[in-house]
Amino acid sequence: MSDDKGCPDKSFVSPILASKSEEGKGTPALSDLSERDKPWDVHRAESDRIERHYKGTQFQNYADRIHFCSEFLDFILAPKGDEGELRLKLQAARFCRVRTCIICSWRKSLRWKAKAYEMLPRFINDYPAYRFLFLTLTVKNCEIWELRETLEWMNKGFTRLSRLKVFPGEGWIKSVEVTKGRKGDAHPHFHVLLAVKSSYFGRNYLSQKKWCDLWQKSLRCDYQPILDVQALKSKDSLVGLVAEVIKYQTKPSNLIGSGGEKDRDWFLEYTRQMHGSKAISVGGLFREYFRELEKEPDDLIGSDDEEVGDDVAHLFFEWKRQEKKYRMTD
Repeated sequence: MSDDKGCPDKSFVSPILASKSEEGKGTPALSDLSERDKPWDVHRAESDRIERHYKGTQFQNYADRIHFCSEFLDFILAPKGDEGELRLKLQAARFCRVRTCIICSWRKSLRWKAKAYEMLPRFINDYPAYRFLFLTLTVKNCEIWELRETLEWMNKGFTRLSRLKVFPGEGWIKSVEVTKGRKGDAHPHFHVLLAVKSSYFGRNYLSQKKWCDLWQKSLRCDYQPILDVQALKSKDSLVGLVAEVIKYQTKPSNLIGSGGEKDRDWFLEYTRQMHGSKAISVGGLFREYFRELEKEPDDLIGSDDEEVGDDVAHLFFEWKRQEKKYRMTD
């Protein structure tokens, strides 16, 4: 798989490599070689825009760290299935771990999902009769400079809610999401995956109106907040819902905006307000299974137990900012 200089045999990698060279279009892009790796281009370009928001501000250190984040990617050719096919597998990269870096947020969400998918079957096997609810808890929008205080208030409200005698959740995963309001304010809300006993759907059932009343009581507010609760009809839906619960805290489009001064000011204040806050919390029966979701993933690459031989073919890609593409490099 390698030539005498230790470089990968490019004809072995993909016909695309040979065709690109013949057409004189330069080295191939990562997105040309691997459909599953196309998000690298999208998220790295988004991180470049985040870097520009930070430049020349009190967060210049974040700008510097994001600039060098994942500039070079080292992939190896790994087996795919039992039919001798190959796929690109990330082997090494340098990540900045800045909270608002879109590349790092994306990689964290992938690692959190992998851990959740690994543990879900264990929980279902141990508690086969349990059912699941997907709960969205909201409050009125707040000014961006009030975000930290609002989230602290909401977290206290959720703690009170979870301690109510009628609260059906035997286990839960709660994540924070913040979106930007049309008036430049902030809309914080919680996504919660709840495990409930099957008896919940009998005499213990709570209507949406009752859920709203309980949330208002727990918040101790003078208005009825909007709430949504949905029952999962199949355990197969858990995979998609876990992905929903542990996705980004704030959508990239909300963080970046159109690039104007107001968008930048909102983003910088968002950074101040969210500093040190907790993205995901786990409670009840879920703690035994999913407590690792509360921690920063140590591994953003996705290493496994497969041993990599000395003669494995490596493909190196460099971020080309002008093109907004990762291209193969020596």
